[in-house]
Amino acid sequence: MIKAKPVFYTERTLGFILESTWADLPASVRRQSKRCLLDILGALLAGTRTPVADIMTQTARSQFPGDQATILGSGFTASAAGAALANGFAGNALDIDDGYRLVKGHPGACVLPPILAATEIAGGVSGESFLTALVVGYELGIRAGMIRHARYPTYHSSGSWGAISGAGAAGKILGLDRGALIQAMGTAEYHAPLAPMMKGIDTPSMTKDSIGWGCMTAVLSVLMARKGFTGIIPIFEETPDPEWIQGLGKRYEILNLYFKPYAACRWAQPAVDGALKILRGHRIGPEAVKEIQVHTFEAAARLSRDYPGNTEEAQYNMAFPIAAALIDGEVGPAQVLPPRLFDRDIQRLMDRVSVVPVDAFEAAFPAKALAEVVITTVDGASLASGVMAAGWEPPDTLPSDAELTAKFKWLVTPVLGPDRTQALAAAVAGFDMLEDARDLISLCCG
Repeated sequence: MIKAKPVFYTERTLGFILESTWADLPASVRRQSKRCLLDILGALLAGTRTPVADIMTQTARSQFPGDQATILGSGFTASAAGAALANGFAGNALDIDDGYRLVKGHPGACVLPPILAATEIAGGVSGESFLTALVVGYELGIRAGMIRHARYPTYHSSGSWGAISGAGAAGKILGLDRGALIQAMGTAEYHAPLAPMMKGIDTPSMTKDSIGWGCMTAVLSVLMARKGFTGIIPIFEETPDPEWIQGLGKRYEILNLYFKPYAACRWAQPAVDGALKILRGHRIGPEAVKEIQVHTFEAAARLSRDYPGNTEEAQYNMAFPIAAALIDGEVGPAQVLPPRLFDRDIQRLMDRVSVVPVDAFEAAFPAKALAEVVITTVDGASLASGVMAAGWEPPDTLPSDAELTAKFKWLVTPVLGPDRTQALAAAVAGFDMLEDARDLISLCCG
């Protein structure tokens, strides 16, 4: 193994990866790790029913065949890299997975698929070890994302920094030493998909947040590093704020995640809540709505208001989730998948949505995602929501354990059925007691 030159922030990062144990994690972080596992697992399993997941499952089986790791939902197998690719696309397929405000992206979906693949390669990985690696991955990903956005002017997708965190977490599961971990994370950074995120907003497509490619890159980078492949010094050495790295193991950013109640871009969700608040507060129905005006920040204003032609266009849309929520009372898989995404009643309500960028809301972004909705009724009344922040957000509106479990069952029951879904939720709740994490994977296949 060719050893990279030791450097301060890299060494601090490596120490955090290698020395973190379940016993040393604060109780709040342990609890949060299981909440995160439940939430991202639910998003991934629900995502297996999407067109993109079907395409990626076929691609993984034909182009990355093997029996190293499992593609969740279907139970098909592929190579470790192929399974991570397919599971990575499924994890973010519905855009209902967790996120971290300051990186404008999704750390959980970037970390879980590489850990799953590494767990099946390693064998005998305990629930405690799995959850510890999950926490490590979240902490690495959030910091890598902040550094990426501080150092590069283009807003890059989650896969650009998620590949680094996935490599670090999978490397921990597979027992890589310091030298190999440097190479794995450096290789993942160098080969990560540096995708310009706003192009994916302007043209919604299955490329999404490049998470699937990032997960595959993470797993390949770890496996290559085990063989002696060398990479660059990973991104942590470039931190503009020393505390971002020195705080590893002291300040856990996993506690500052937001969760998502709707299968829609996070930027549209304050407006969805605002519209629902008006309808419920004033006891009016969709038929009473003449116009819906959304005041929000610039990036949200760039979301399409056109009728969606596919699942991705339904998610990266401002008008569709508002209209769907007002008619159905929810925005989930049933709304963003055919045939519901083509519903004419939803389209007619979409026609009444307009968007106005607001300087004050732009100044608050990305620390806050704000919107205000004003609905004009057919009888001329003007009803305002007041300023709305995205829900299920730290520190004040985070979901309870019961709410996250209800979301999990809502997403997973159509995929696995009620009995297996209940068993899976129970397994996650007691996951730290599990001797072999592969038992969880077996429950994730119908």
